[in-house]
This record gives sequence, C-alpha cells and structure tokens, in this order.
Amino acid sequence: MLGRVCRQYPSPISRLLLLAAEHLDWHKADTLDALQSRARHEITRLERGLVVLEIIVGIAPLLGLVGTIIGMMGLFADIGQRGPSAEAATLARGIAYILNTTLMGLLIAIPSLVFWSYYSKKVETIAVEMETLCDEFIRRQYREALEGHTGPAAQEAARK
Repeated sequence: MLGRVCRQYPSPISRLLLLAAEHLDWHKADTLDALQSRARHEITRLERGLVVLEIIVGIAPLLGLVGTIIGMMGLFADIGQRGPSAEAATLARGIAYILNTTLMGLLIAIPSLVFWSYYSKKVETIAVEMETLCDEFIRRQYREALEGHTGPAAQEAARK
C-alpha cells in the first residue's frame, strides 16, 4: 500500500519512504545510511534554484553601485569640462542617473532576498519534516520486526 501511494504521488518524502521500505531487510544502521544519503540528494534538488536567487541578491546592489559610480564619474567629468558654472539641468540629469541605478539595484535585490528567504525556510521545513517522518517510519518498522520475532538475532538486527 505504501509503495503504491508513494509512486502515485511522487515527492521527496515519498522517494525516501520507498527507499526505506525497499531496504527494511538490511540492518537498521545500513538502512539509515542509505536514507541519509538519499535525503541529502533530495535536499540538494530542492535547493537547486535557490543559488540563482542568492547570486541575484548579492549582485544586484553591486550593479546599482557600479551604475552610481559611473554616473558620478560622468557627472564630475561634465562639471570638469564646463567648469563650476555647469547648468543645474546637467547636474540634475547626472544625479537622476545616479539615483536611478541605485534604485534599480535595490528593486531587484529586495524582492530576490524576500523570495530567497521564503524558499530557503521552506526547504529547511521540508527537510525537518522528511527527517521526522523517515525516523518515525524506520523506528516503527524495526520495532514491529522486533515484536514479531523475539529471538536474539532479530532483537540484535532491530537494535542496529
């Protein structure tokens, strides 16, 4: 039944439970090792898009700063050519350029940071849920095996 439901609704947790169910005839420690390896793989799959958001969060303000510096260099070069009596309109255009590039960097970085934080927390929550459910599943399965077979070999296998 578990296998049918897990195959019908594929997800990271269903893949982990299928793996655990397939390895119940192994020692408990070996099953847990296999489960942990697969869990790391599943978490990596969940995090794959977060790297892009993290890069955007870091780069966008820097690109805004580059635009600010370029704007200031152009503005001061213009003032240097025209002298201190440069028109107010020229100064205003230069300052507007500087502020626009800074604003664009922040308008990209802030929503990206919000999404990155939200999805990072979501992946963390899913990872904790997967760990809890798999741990409960393993404990229950090995406990049932222990209760069903009371010989010393079965008890030793369930403890491992």
